[in-house]
Amino acid sequence: MPHFSIEYSANLDERVDMQALCALISRTVLETGLFEVGAVRVRAFRAEAYSIADALPENGFIDMSFRIGQGRTDEEKRRTGEAIFKAVGDYLAPLFDTPHFALSLEIREIDPDLSWKKNAIHPRLRGK
Repeated sequence: MPHFSIEYSANLDERVDMQALCALISRTVLETGLFEVGAVRVRAFRAEAYSIADALPENGFIDMSFRIGQGRTDEEKRRTGEAIFKAVGDYLAPLFDTPHFALSLEIREIDPDLSWKKNAIHPRLRGK
């Protein structure tokens, strides 16, 4: 159950194709081989109100949060995070040409005792 959320400052609308970024992250997550296609969800949320660092209007951010189920080793999680962060960093390279952009990623494990799920997509994709 990998859920990937992107929160971003509204001033990036004209500079980043968020649909393409979501697709890139989805591909990268699947390329790890650790997650089923029917479980991957990537979505972006625009932050209208924000204050970043010294409050210059050109300051922007993307904060990425990846919630995953238990069962992967620390090394698998680290490799996944590094692969995603590299792919996104490469995609957003022009934003780092200015001193006004911040990017972050955090991976968290979902507590299975406190998580409920129902998924009709899995059976379809598994051919059942």
